[in-house]
Amino acid sequence: ENLPLICIVGGPNSNDYGTNRILHHTIGLPDFTQELRCFQTVTCFQAVVNNLEDAHESIDTAISTALKESKPVYISISCNLAGIPHPTFSREPVPFSLSPKLSNQWGLEAAVEAAAEFLNKAVKPVMVGGPKLRVAHAGDAFVELADASGYALAVMPSAKGLVPEHHPHFIGTYWGAVSTAFCAEIVESADAYLFAGPIFNDYSSVGYSLLLKKEKAIIVQPDRVTIANGPSFGCVLMKDFLRALAKKLNHNNTAHENYRRIFVPDGHPLKCAPKEPLRVNVLFQHVQKMLSSETAVIAETGDSWFNCQKLRLPAGCGYEFQMQYGSIGWSVGATLGYAQAVPEKRVLAFIGDGSFQVTAQDVSTMIRNGQRTIIFLINNGGYTIEVEIHDGPYNVIKNWNYTGLVDAIHNGEGKCWTTKVRYEEELIEAIETATGDKKDSLCFIEVIVHKDDTSKELLEWGSRVSAANSRPPNPQ
Repeated sequence: ENLPLICIVGGPNSNDYGTNRILHHTIGLPDFTQELRCFQTVTCFQAVVNNLEDAHESIDTAISTALKESKPVYISISCNLAGIPHPTFSREPVPFSLSPKLSNQWGLEAAVEAAAEFLNKAVKPVMVGGPKLRVAHAGDAFVELADASGYALAVMPSAKGLVPEHHPHFIGTYWGAVSTAFCAEIVESADAYLFAGPIFNDYSSVGYSLLLKKEKAIIVQPDRVTIANGPSFGCVLMKDFLRALAKKLNHNNTAHENYRRIFVPDGHPLKCAPKEPLRVNVLFQHVQKMLSSETAVIAETGDSWFNCQKLRLPAGCGYEFQMQYGSIGWSVGATLGYAQAVPEKRVLAFIGDGSFQVTAQDVSTMIRNGQRTIIFLINNGGYTIEVEIHDGPYNVIKNWNYTGLVDAIHNGEGKCWTTKVRYEEELIEAIETATGDKKDSLCFIEVIVHKDDTSKELLEWGSRVSAANSRPPNPQ
């Protein structure tokens, strides 16, 4: 996800390096590099500080590399050195101010010329924003291009929240067969499409089933532009390219006009009868009304992916969604971090029961830090997304008393309120309480739904990903 995360760990005593000693927190061998080797595959720089002479240089290099590459780094500091002063640390740290990256001017001009020629020939071009818009700091440039070109504007699922959904040319989420209504038809029927910062993996491509053609696509990555089956240009920054391209394109709103001709507004879910078990589509109908510029949505891996994709985000509403690794349970820690970093927003987290069981203890730190998140724990008795990919008894989990667990974590210290809801009437009352009397508390709402209550998008996506996973081996 291109995050400049700095992982700091306590290492062995500096006197133990080079000896034959066996230490705890190892697998019992006199080899202190096992942890380092694990981190080498997922970090862009590793610093092992076991003497004071080069400690400042090693730490400085690690931090600056994280900032320049926008990737995680690893710093291990011997446990006996951390509190010892050294002359190299005698001054207050100087804030990092790194020179910005620059585009190759000739490459930029050539890329813009080739892209403009390609797009200006098209009859109904479209543009689609991808998740790497964020690391490229190109969100504003992407909108400038949309304004100037008049192209229909879509977003890939993992980039939701990076493209303004209130833009007049916005047509929804492009996710192949599980796109929002009428979006895939416009994108896949276009004779040219510009993708800015895409990641095409098996999940975002719905089991490699996208109906896109390479010869119609311009792919813009953070520092590279590729034109269809033709030339590729390196050392070209995305934001520079998009801004320069905006000045060269002819205005063409044909694709957006086509979208308006076929668009039919979404319907409404069937109204719940009194005491009828709550349905997920009714839950999200009420959630939509909660969204504003002062809220942020965290969507856990699972059916929340699909239900949250259908939410229409107002201007300024945050959104986080983790698709590349597809790690279950990630959203609990992400909710903790987001609420801590942006305390002025009310975070709404949508977490399945199976995912919550992996990382539930992070709720303790949320309460300790006085966060006022609203967690919707959607309890359907199992790993529903896994059922749709590959069913088996391992997808049925032991049910917990989730509100009881959070009450135990709360233990009367800090502000926390919990409730269970089974019916729409209870949901309405819970939302009113969470946004009213308990607006300054962490609110945990356990929503109990039927195990087969899934979105139609998950049913379609699951069958396609299952087919991709189960392809037989090719004979060699």
